Amino acid sequence: MAEFEYGGEIVWRPTRAQMVESNLYQFYKRNGFATLGEFMRASTDDIAWFWDTVIHTLDIQFYEPYSQIIDLSAGIQFPKWCVGGKMNIIHNCLDKYMGTPKEHQIAIKWEGEEGATRELTYRQLYSQVNEMSNGLRALGLGKGDVIGVFMPMTTEIVVAVLAIAKIGAVFLPLFSGYGAGATAVRLNDANAKALFTADGVLRRGQVVPMKQTADEAVSQAPSVRHVIVLPRAQNKVEMLAGRDHWWDEVVTLGADEKAITERTDAEDLLMLIYTSGTTGKPKGAVHTHCGFPIKSAQDMYHGMDVKPTDTIYWMTDMGWMMGPWLVYGALLLGATMFLYDGAPDYPAPNRVWAMVERHKLSLLGLSPTFVRALMKYGDEPVKKYSLASLRAFGSTGEPWNPTPWLWLYNTVGGARLPIINYSGGTEIAGGILMGNFLTPQKPGSFAGPIPGMDVDVVDESGNSVRGRVGELVIRKPWIGMTRGFWQNPQRYLDTYWSRFPNVWVHGDFAAIDDDGFWYILGRSDDVIKVAGKRLGPAEVESALAKHPAVLESAAIGVPDEVKGESVVCFVMLKPNQQSPETIRQELRERLTDELGKALLPRAIYFVSDLPRTRNAKIMRRVARAVYLGNDPGDTSALENPRAVDEIKKLGAK
Repeated sequence: MAEFEYGGEIVWRPTRAQMVESNLYQFYKRNGFATLGEFMRASTDDIAWFWDTVIHTLDIQFYEPYSQIIDLSAGIQFPKWCVGGKMNIIHNCLDKYMGTPKEHQIAIKWEGEEGATRELTYRQLYSQVNEMSNGLRALGLGKGDVIGVFMPMTTEIVVAVLAIAKIGAVFLPLFSGYGAGATAVRLNDANAKALFTADGVLRRGQVVPMKQTADEAVSQAPSVRHVIVLPRAQNKVEMLAGRDHWWDEVVTLGADEKAITERTDAEDLLMLIYTSGTTGKPKGAVHTHCGFPIKSAQDMYHGMDVKPTDTIYWMTDMGWMMGPWLVYGALLLGATMFLYDGAPDYPAPNRVWAMVERHKLSLLGLSPTFVRALMKYGDEPVKKYSLASLRAFGSTGEPWNPTPWLWLYNTVGGARLPIINYSGGTEIAGGILMGNFLTPQKPGSFAGPIPGMDVDVVDESGNSVRGRVGELVIRKPWIGMTRGFWQNPQRYLDTYWSRFPNVWVHGDFAAIDDDGFWYILGRSDDVIKVAGKRLGPAEVESALAKHPAVLESAAIGVPDEVKGESVVCFVMLKPNQQSPETIRQELRERLTDELGKALLPRAIYFVSDLPRTRNAKIMRRVARAVYLGNDPGDTSALENPRAVDEIKKLGAK
């Protein structure tokens, strides 16, 4: 991977109107900068000025003002933000809008898999949050208590998230597809006092029980005193007297549309959100009231160009970072969020495009895997619907291959909509790199760092590199940066700060081409080293994707006595393919042409599925571990465990 070849020609260029009407353009012009480049330099040269300006632009209101925006006396690894300030983010999401025209605007649009729809205005959301806040207090819950949320994506999940913060408690997101073990590990580590859940969830026309999983998890988590159950699927469940409460019962306990918003410190704990690693138990990223939500809103404002008139939908779960990101960012910007509770291709692959038309969605966030999955159905499911309301796509989760990017751009977007690429992480509280409405795009590219992010690409010695692949690093702190790992500061330091002095090493391979476009090429722990040559999985997978029979693939490195590592490919074929052996040979020839004989895979396997999370991220580390017969680490986020079993059998042969 010494030589960098990726991207190609510029495909999209913004119109003059898109540029001058964008939040980003207006922001830097309003602050006296002549060019975007001049502004970007200032945003990292003076981070105190920049984040103070962002806070005022977003109208983040404080009960008591901060004395300084950032204090680095404990080191760059442990900054303190909004020092001495008192604020609760819920005041800024809801309270401050009451008595203004904003209270009548739609805050949430929702659709369920079964076809049900619902809307809540800002006033209605405010009232429901207040009722639930009073109910939680009536149960004896309050400031500092950790409360888990293990629910489907309904309007009530937003109420739960906001009510937790309103009383000064701590939100613990739990992926709705977790099993009991994964849920219990997180409840125990956080010492959670309560859990929101549902009786069940609807997926592909079937009821999937949730309460049963929650019960099993809580039986292993003795700190949990209360379980609040939403009757979503209307399936029969057991309710434990004294511990379990139906949603409406808790609302009745606090049946008052007025509630006090806890006056929290700006740096009081808002959320504990767990991420999985290759080894060890999940890591609890610590986020505060003046951290995660502000970074989320800033990314939406500068990158996705979210305006109060927008309706934004991001395909996600509340257990993943993009769920809270959607809630906090949309509300802080006074926009409308859209939630869908169901499988995005059920009952047919046109479901998402139908929802775009039905709900007039203007910003749609998806993943490359989702796009690749829909491509196999052709253009017809898209062409049946008007997508005129859309003004941009967002994309996160994994690197693009050019073919699906171009299909989304040309077929779905009509060659008119930008694809705002977005990459960061749970510990970032949003993005490191992002697109925008000001700069052109090549397939799969990023415009560069988000304003306020001092980002670089470096070699193995920490020196800046251009035109070849290196490690993505961050040189200065930002307001959304995790305040560390829950009860494990050393693991936090070891994970991000141990490679180079005072430099955050994110664990992604990245590159900047000769035209200044940025690319993420995958996790650096996914890198394959063949006879000393570093090869990114995306390079192999992009070459495979050019074959018309290939739907999706994952490339891994396995030990090789001679080369150090060899490449193994797992390939999903499109339906009804003839002669797999012929296809395998054609793929080998294609890889030889594109990568060279020295990097030719040891094996190409055809599989029915690839291990992936609910938000469609392919888990290459899991595939590699099970293929080699090793412990795959935390697999609780996997949506499709059968894919792991299939790869495990291939490795055992």
